[in-house]
Amino acid sequence: MANSETNHLVSMANDIAANLSFQSNADERIADHINRFWAPRMRKLLLEYAASGGQDLSDALLPALKKLRR
Repeated sequence: MANSETNHLVSMANDIAANLSFQSNADERIADHINRFWAPRMRKLLLEYAASGGQDLSDALLPALKKLRR
């Protein structure tokens, strides 16, 4: 993984995904949460990490990444 900040963001994003994954529209709910509560820089780091392979991102989080604001 990249650095400690990225590690922390990945952990938080995976936790959000785990908490919302039971919803029928989980990808939309996960993306909405991250879009509303995360700063643009945080979203950018998460998306850059995902684009570089994102090996530690949960399966529940992956569909939501496509719906994040850049």
